[in-house]
Amino acid sequence: MSRKKKKSQKYEDSVNPTITVTENGPLLVYGRPPLAEQFIMPDENNESWYFQEGKHFSTEAEPTALCRCGASRRKPYCDNSHTSADWDPKLTASYRPLSKDAETIEGPTLRLVDSAKYCVFARFCHPYGDAWTLTEHSSDPEKRKLAIREAAMCPSGRLTVLDRVTERPYEFRFEAGLGLIEDPAIGASGGLWVRGGIPLYREAGPAYEVRNRMVLCRCGQSVNKPYCDGTHAAIKWQDNLDGEPRGETLPEEVY
Repeated sequence: MSRKKKKSQKYEDSVNPTITVTENGPLLVYGRPPLAEQFIMPDENNESWYFQEGKHFSTEAEPTALCRCGASRRKPYCDNSHTSADWDPKLTASYRPLSKDAETIEGPTLRLVDSAKYCVFARFCHPYGDAWTLTEHSSDPEKRKLAIREAAMCPSGRLTVLDRVTERPYEFRFEAGLGLIEDPAIGASGGLWVRGGIPLYREAGPAYEVRNRMVLCRCGQSVNKPYCDGTHAAIKWQDNLDGEPRGETLPEEVY
């Protein structure tokens, strides 16, 4: 195979992003998906309502090693601090689809699937009566619309809402991308928001469920690794990236 052909093949292999979780170290990102801060922004009642982009970071390195121990001095990238940091890298999350261990809340027109273990404390489910109550009152068109939006805004996929007649889940149409969640309201930085069905692999094990949205731990303290479990909120973990919300916002329509 010629040098030119090899270069072309390498490019083709990198078009579709993937993430590999190393057993004792960083997340290895392949395929150069966009990576940017994503700030949780409030509505007029100071409730979590939308995401807004901040600073962008390069993923040109193939792979790009992102810190998951929480101790790197050059976040979001790995600097090998995991070799001396006080953290447990053990990957404990189940490979089972979220829906297999979820609670189901039935409403008149909607079904809410709740996988509580994957809560990342983003609080998009709270406004205007909360997603559970809104589902139970989804015969009201306005409450139905709010229930759909609040469940779809959950970055981790803990909450998914489906139409009871068609069984169709309501989801945002995400392009493949990565977000460094920032939560100014609670003074903490969150996990790595993975969007658009990017496959997640374990370095020494089977692949995890492919999902439209999930959040991976960046603080190193989750007990459900590689996924975030909201511990960053309790310990007020900060990545100190010093960006500001100034870019695009998440689209308003759910499909």
